[in-house]
Amino acid sequence: MSDALDLRQSWQLGPITVPNRVLLAPLAGIGNWFVRLQAKRFGAGMAVSEMVSSHAIYHRNPKTCGEMLRIDPRERTAGVGGPVSIQLFGEDPAIMRSAAAHLARVGADAIDINMGCPVPKVKKTGAGAAMLADPDRAVAVARAAVEGGGGLPVTVKLRSGLRAGEDSGFALAHRLVAEAGVAAIAFHPRSAAVHHKGAPDYALAARLVDSLPAPVILTGGLADADSARAAFAETGAAAVMLARGALGNPWLFAELVHGRSEPPTQEEVAAELDWTIDRAAEHLGEQRAARYMRKFYPWYVARLRLAPAAARGLQESLQSAATLTDARAMIEGAARPLARSL
Repeated sequence: MSDALDLRQSWQLGPITVPNRVLLAPLAGIGNWFVRLQAKRFGAGMAVSEMVSSHAIYHRNPKTCGEMLRIDPRERTAGVGGPVSIQLFGEDPAIMRSAAAHLARVGADAIDINMGCPVPKVKKTGAGAAMLADPDRAVAVARAAVEGGGGLPVTVKLRSGLRAGEDSGFALAHRLVAEAGVAAIAFHPRSAAVHHKGAPDYALAARLVDSLPAPVILTGGLADADSARAAFAETGAAAVMLARGALGNPWLFAELVHGRSEPPTQEEVAAELDWTIDRAAEHLGEQRAARYMRKFYPWYVARLRLAPAAARGLQESLQSAATLTDARAMIEGAARPLARSL
């Protein structure tokens, strides 16, 4: 099994060298370029985009192609670096092939296919976790991405099965590597039915690691550094992929990659939130960013170490902030009394 220090070592994803074994997972509606950049600033060796529709790319949807596929040069600057993977979902092989070719043209380093999303609106199209019930189509979709990507490594994110106790994802992983040429499997050892509830089946993940002739990237249940290290050691996975545990907590990457041991200070949290606000405004413009940031505020406010009543009041105020200027003033006002007391 793996030593925890191995998290800091490089590894190969097809032709790509990934500088360490701690990755940012695809976060639907969240994982844009600046969220990926933030993870890399704190140590992530690779970051995967939010889930993107292959159909939307095929039809050249302006928002999809202009915003969701944006790869910023800062994601690859010296000292940050690391590959950028774009995650696709879709059920049509021909459309997936076309979308993968487009990703190669816009500069993606790798392609990930979502075959694990449990959300009904995705599954009802035949995509996401619905692929577990149609393995032949799943293999055809993955093969099309490999062909369309023109040499880019293709990974697939899988659940263990559709329902508790099923291991259809285990069998599908082997077919995807053997028949479609997939470079690695990102494995979430929970069923689609439970979403994020219950304990992940790391024993099943370890079986996959032992039997699959390709790297296995482990995701699911890695909410803190200790659980990530323990699961990495237990399964022998090639890498770990942080998801919800990294929301508003880029310091988790620093713990695993750089050995940071102390929690962020209130000043660090406020500064990182300010950086995030700046990047949101850069990405979306002030008006849209003011609304978009409302999903981010709770993650950071929870780390400001405010008294419960003050935290609740700040959360409520930020959700109704009309402008980013208003939001910044609210954060500064709430943090100032704490700074005086330290």
